Amino acid sequence: MLRYSSFVNPHNAPHRSHWRTIFEYLVIIFGIFPMALMVNWVLLPHAFVGGGLTGICSAIYYVTGGLFPSLFPAYGGAIPVWLTTFVCNLILLLIAGLTVGWRFCIRTMVGVMAITFWYRVIPILPEPIIADPWLGAIIGGFVFGLSLGCVLAANGSSGGTDILAMIVNHYRNISLGNIMLACDVLIIASAFFLPLPESMRVEGTNPMYLQIKRVLYGVTMTISYTVAVDWIMSRIHRSVHFLIYSSKYDEIATAINTTVNRGVTVLDGTGWYSKKPVKVISVLVRKPESSLVFRIVNEIDPNALVSIADVRGVFGSGFDKIKAK
Repeated sequence: MLRYSSFVNPHNAPHRSHWRTIFEYLVIIFGIFPMALMVNWVLLPHAFVGGGLTGICSAIYYVTGGLFPSLFPAYGGAIPVWLTTFVCNLILLLIAGLTVGWRFCIRTMVGVMAITFWYRVIPILPEPIIADPWLGAIIGGFVFGLSLGCVLAANGSSGGTDILAMIVNHYRNISLGNIMLACDVLIIASAFFLPLPESMRVEGTNPMYLQIKRVLYGVTMTISYTVAVDWIMSRIHRSVHFLIYSSKYDEIATAINTTVNRGVTVLDGTGWYSKKPVKVISVLVRKPESSLVFRIVNEIDPNALVSIADVRGVFGSGFDKIKAK
């Protein structure tokens, strides 16, 4: 039998303050900056083709090099990445707005405007800041992933293939992850058929071998940024589950409820050895909040028995929003 002690805390009701919203928009706008930096300082100078829309726009940049000298003299006559990024995202957002709904597009549009702006103002270096291509693919991909992870943690998006995945998922029962993976595979594989830039040509080396290396650079970079995104998302969204056994359960539960601002559940149990009724406090908190819970328990009842377990994900009031994949 369960007795609920403010399991749904009125102070913890699902709402989002204006300051929280402003903070998230700032994270989206400035969190995209390192991503754009890696593209203009590592990816484009090395002529890599990664996954997502960035890979498509990069491929267009390489193929159109020298074709439009009067229109884009600052980019060697190539169609700049910032322009293709903006146009492609604008088309995808219009389609998504008409199919998925305009609410989804608001934060994504902020991310699209931010990444377009940063691509435009950050100069493309003639030589990559990381000379070794393998190291550039690993480090560049990892920084790219950390940047993207921060944006995703703020409920934002940089646009691209995740918009396309959302549209396809709206009409077909295909997971978003599988759609995005298929897009990345096709985009990276297309690098094999693109002309090699002068910076990648090696005299006396089979061009096919160099094309394969180019594809592998893209694969390495994609794996690196995927690992980084997963790492930062798992760190940000990590939660813990407390089970607290104490005779002063009412004081501890009230303190957690008011100080940590988390809902608390008090369970009825029986001590099997003593055959006496006991109360068990069950509470879910974010990982950074766990030290505060320990402090409360230690101050009220130092002899309490506390069990703590890592939780892979918590969804609902006060935690992550439930999303259908």
